Amino acid sequence: MATEAKRAKVDDDSELSPLQNFLLWCNQAGVVLSTKVCVSKERTVAEYGMLAKDNIEEGEVLFTIPRSAILHQGTTRVSALLKEEKLLLESSSGWVPLLLALLHEYTSSETHWKPYLSLWTNFKTLDHPMFWSKEERDELLRGTGIPEAVDRDLANIQKEYTQIVLPFIIRHPDLWDPDTHTLELYTQLVAFVMAYSFQEPQEEDDDEDDEEEEKQAANPPMMVPVADMLNHVSNHNANLEFTPDSLKMVCVRPIHKGEEVFNTYGQMDNGQLLHMYGFTEPYPSNSNDTVDIPISNLYKAIMQDNQYDLDQKLVEEKWEMLCQMIKDKGAFVFGKHGCLTDTELHTFLKVLCMSKEEFSELKENEGWEEDDDDEEKISMALSYEGLPEIKAPWKRIIHEAAHLTLRSYRGWQEEGLDRDKGLMEDKAAFAKLSRREQNALQVRYGQKIILCRLMEVTLGHGP
Repeated sequence: MATEAKRAKVDDDSELSPLQNFLLWCNQAGVVLSTKVCVSKERTVAEYGMLAKDNIEEGEVLFTIPRSAILHQGTTRVSALLKEEKLLLESSSGWVPLLLALLHEYTSSETHWKPYLSLWTNFKTLDHPMFWSKEERDELLRGTGIPEAVDRDLANIQKEYTQIVLPFIIRHPDLWDPDTHTLELYTQLVAFVMAYSFQEPQEEDDDEDDEEEEKQAANPPMMVPVADMLNHVSNHNANLEFTPDSLKMVCVRPIHKGEEVFNTYGQMDNGQLLHMYGFTEPYPSNSNDTVDIPISNLYKAIMQDNQYDLDQKLVEEKWEMLCQMIKDKGAFVFGKHGCLTDTELHTFLKVLCMSKEEFSELKENEGWEEDDDDEEKISMALSYEGLPEIKAPWKRIIHEAAHLTLRSYRGWQEEGLDRDKGLMEDKAAFAKLSRREQNALQVRYGQKIILCRLMEVTLGHGP
């Protein structure tokens, strides 16, 4: 009798935790989990994670997920409708069909995906800056570029919801309800997709004229159970591989028993991680940290350079040509080894510092010979090792542009940087900060360190 009673209790889903229910669902859905790993809420860096129960060798498959167990607009109960009316759901993000599917499935009590979606009973664990107050963003993240990016995100989300999603919901009251499927829930699901979705790798397309919307539509995001539980570090030990029938998480370097299994979300700096995922890596472990120097700061730098013989009209003419060349690129990016947008920066510096005669010749020839601009030499010249040796006017412009960028941060003065450093190194003081303050500090400090190094190597710029 006792055995039967115990078995009945296990079979009753209501007695199981959300994680236990999810793992049962995975087994029924054909997900194959290696006996050497387990999903856990303990001893992981975030709410959920995966731990090694045994030593794992490079190349071992940690789990396999059949395509049928992946949640996207084609695997939900509303897939036929979404496909039939896809022209009405086109947007710049390309996410509307998936988000409509999630709105329906997340609020349904009888969905096939309930054990998976029940892992997130609410979205309070998501702490993207879009959920911070505007005052918090502007105060804690000033200068990082994140507040401006979040403002654009929120404006786009509201526009997408009011112009595309809400009219569609109203047209199908049997499947969606405006009182339930609100802008607030839609925004939360956008953050959920940002933080947990995957995209199928696409072959490189040589046609640069393809519209971004077409690319997004051809490669929509998808929710991948189990895979989305793995946390990210830049020095990861596992990688998701895509095959026609399934997705496989494969060990890419040995993992010892008790260690956490980490995936990678790509080469993401801390600003990107906080913006898109709501977390950061502790400084200085993120080898992908970068900082953006707005191109407008180069213009300000050259206009302020009293050592440069300025012809303002000529500078403006050069600037107009350069801005047409780069179009939507609003910043030059520096990482831990130098400039990551080196060819673009090299072009700017070369044109901005041309004489009137050289610029006239450039316009007449409609550009210069490619042999004059060897990519390897440019990369070396704009690395931290090469920057001290570039032309003095170029160094002055980079130095002043970096200084202008640094001044846009909270606590940009030397004492502010020292204060940030003290907080980073004092574990007790750091622990007293809120989670948002900690993440903002990681982003600010990493970016300011790069700017300070850039200013240091371009300091000896002489006349």
